[in-house]
Amino acid sequence: MYQVNLEDKVALVTGGSRGLGRAMVLGLARAGADVVIASRKLDTCESVAEEVRALGRQALPFAAHAGQMESLDALLEATYQRFGRLDILINNAGTNPVTAPLSDLTPELFQKVFEVNTKGPWYLASRAAPRMAKHGGGSIINVISVAGLKPPAYQGFYAATKSALHALTKVMAAEWASMGVRVNALAPGSFHSDMFDNSAAQLPGFMEGSIAATLQKRVAETDEVLGSVLYLASDMSSFTTGTTLVADGGYLAL
Repeated sequence: MYQVNLEDKVALVTGGSRGLGRAMVLGLARAGADVVIASRKLDTCESVAEEVRALGRQALPFAAHAGQMESLDALLEATYQRFGRLDILINNAGTNPVTAPLSDLTPELFQKVFEVNTKGPWYLASRAAPRMAKHGGGSIINVISVAGLKPPAYQGFYAATKSALHALTKVMAAEWASMGVRVNALAPGSFHSDMFDNSAAQLPGFMEGSIAATLQKRVAETDEVLGSVLYLASDMSSFTTGTTLVADGGYLAL
């Protein structure tokens, strides 16, 4: 099997303390990267950092809010103070607080979802990219979800903000290609994660519908996201930028 080698690389994962983010962090560490784990709760970041250190890699846990620009500034500064560089940025943090008809939603909720799902990833990436370029470039992965490509009913704000990040990914790739910074989107389908499993527990028929909506007729295990992540993060995708990698078990094919 081909082994991805991320030795001497530094990766930053937002929303990295649980679910798909935690799987990404540990997968990057196993591949040789040192990792910055960011989420709102420091204690959960520290717990994942201990797992990274047990794998023989360095870790920096950092409490940051993906929708607050000053918090993201502090996160980026802490990364460079600790490691002196950043090679891989994964904008994984996202929020989908309400599943409801558009007519029941509020402007305040839209702003909250937009800040985390779109504004924050744009801001962090746009501040990181020029600094990444000074060390030879890097890879940025924006996690958008298949909802950003095939928007479902009752998830309007989530789908809209992820669609916007999809568009921004292409603009980022075009603007930063000359700097050696590759930017791609990752669109996961139904994976076991805190967000998915909580929805399945609260919404009757959610699990059954998710399974039926894929060609493979299953929900992916959390670690199955790693193949896509490691491909986009590493030199295996050195000629890939401005694209969207879909990992959805065939959901978009139906």
